[in-house]
Amino acid sequence: MPDHFGTATAAALEQCVDEIDDFIETLGRYPESVIAMALRIHLGALLRAMVDEQLCSREEARELVVALEREAIGVESP
Repeated sequence: MPDHFGTATAAALEQCVDEIDDFIETLGRYPESVIAMALRIHLGALLRAMVDEQLCSREEARELVVALEREAIGVESP
């Protein structure tokens, strides 16, 4: 899972994020903490499946989780 995306991949990524945002807006009846927990469970399952299917390595999955943690709590990357 590279950190750098080509133009086509960046456009697809932006569109996917927009669609996820639109979907999450439909979940307004749930508290943000419930949505966050559901997304965490879903992301964990997705990463596990990607590792199992050899679409990424365990280290790549770990790097993604570490980067997510840094972004979520506002820690600068080393």
